[in-house]
Amino acid sequence: MQIPIKNDVQYDKSLERIYQLMQTDILPDSAESDELEVLSILVKNYENIHFPVPKPNPLEAIKFRLEQLGMTEKELSEILGYRSRKSEILSGKRKLSLAMIRKLNEKLHIPAEVLIQAY
Repeated sequence: MQIPIKNDVQYDKSLERIYQLMQTDILPDSAESDELEVLSILVKNYENIHFPVPKPNPLEAIKFRLEQLGMTEKELSEILGYRSRKSEILSGKRKLSLAMIRKLNEKLHIPAEVLIQAY
């Protein structure tokens, strides 16, 4: 039976056990596969609390997503409406409107909670 991870020592031991389990050929629906799944969930929960990853800056998220998709800034202009608006937004001179956030979320699949942050 697994217990919640409450400190760094338990966290380190859990990571070691996960590593050991991953080095073997685990059969689906075995006790070892269940142990690996439970340990992974416990480690993830501990990391979310003790090592939170901050949300990216909205402008950096837009630039990163464009790069990921192989899109140009011209294509971003088409999403936002105006070429000058795109330049103002990427330079930080203009804030994203609700309509822009919706379009970026829909077209680029950037989470709205990232786009609504202050920057």
